[in-house]
Amino acid sequence: MVMTNTTSIASVTSIASVTLEVADPEAARRFYTAFGVDTRIRLRASEAHSTGFRGFTLALTVSGPATVDGFVDAAVDAGATVLKPAAKSLWGYGGVVQAPDGTIWKIATSAKKDTGPATREIDEMVLLLGVEDVKGSKQFYVGRGLTVAKSFGGKYAEFASDESSPVKLALYKRRGLAKDLGVPAEGTGSHRVVLGCAAGPFTDPDGFAWEAAS
Repeated sequence: MVMTNTTSIASVTSIASVTLEVADPEAARRFYTAFGVDTRIRLRASEAHSTGFRGFTLALTVSGPATVDGFVDAAVDAGATVLKPAAKSLWGYGGVVQAPDGTIWKIATSAKKDTGPATREIDEMVLLLGVEDVKGSKQFYVGRGLTVAKSFGGKYAEFASDESSPVKLALYKRRGLAKDLGVPAEGTGSHRVVLGCAAGPFTDPDGFAWEAAS
């Protein structure tokens, strides 16, 4: 049952932390340091089992194609698998890689041409949750205190976040997200990601777990 009574639960204003559950934290730490996102995520040892699509992706928005290529190359050099080679599209330029721990990352820019040299700067990081019912999950999070910043019917919703949050939260139809990433939508077991906030713990309608931020 979706709780919508904000007087009985603490309010979520943004994501305070993103923790990836991995089999080998030291190996994962080396990868994410080389990739360039080690300060934006946390790692936790876990033997949780999962197969197929875990239902989420972490997306990096950067300044231009050369910066996209730099992040993709760094990931591949550190052991990532390319799911979608970086390429131009109607909306810009981007590619998708899968880290050795199984987490899928999308790196993209709305710019189709470079206006300056490549950098290692990240303009924005977004956690996209693949959900079965975007409208229902959106209402769940609104009931928890989040504010909708963008919404496109039953396909996509994005929430506002404060400057202290390392990542923005968005909801995407699960099958649509899988298609965008170039992977089958089927998957079972743990999502292997835990979100931190001031109002944890709770679990959303699609099984994504939140905990009290430390």
